[in-house]
Amino acid sequence: MRGYFAIGVEGINKSGNMGTLMRSAHAFGASYFFAIRPDVDFRELRLTDTSGSVDHVPYFSYDSVEDFTLPRHCSLVAVELVEGAVELPSFRHPTCAAYILGSEMGSVSPQILALCDHVIKIPMKFCVNVGIAGALVMYDRMVSMGRFAPRPVRAGGPDGLDPALIAAMEPVVHRRKSRRKSVGKSVGKSGEKT
Repeated sequence: MRGYFAIGVEGINKSGNMGTLMRSAHAFGASYFFAIRPDVDFRELRLTDTSGSVDHVPYFSYDSVEDFTLPRHCSLVAVELVEGAVELPSFRHPTCAAYILGSEMGSVSPQILALCDHVIKIPMKFCVNVGIAGALVMYDRMVSMGRFAPRPVRAGGPDGLDPALIAAMEPVVHRRKSRRKSVGKSVGKSGEKT
């Protein structure tokens, strides 16, 4: 996939929400994570960031909007339920983008909105948790910019594709062998204990 993306928050104060968003950013392959005026406890954050993303994804913290910087040619995209925002399913993601979400009890500030190249919204009846909103945006980016087979016209998976391609698209599932021993009596076909 070409380009890169980052995701961040402004004014977040719930460590668990930031940890969840950072974990999702790590899972979806974010190049970095950022926060403007965060008020979180990093020891608490690690309880929800079970992937240890703070050790694997660069984290940048800014004390104010004035201190906030982006790489050259990076588009800033706010995720906010405001009039005129583009609905996520109709949005073409920039090749190089930084997505920003507001705090749990607030919105992206007018100062940040003024810096944005795009404002998008997730079509829903009401706001969802910051971590969920961020994950939805990253998933949409992955699906729309990824190297996945096009969706078929009919229900189900892609037909007529090379089996090797289909196998490469399927997630690998690791199953543990159960070490539990069967305890008790078995039941036969008729329902009688044997």
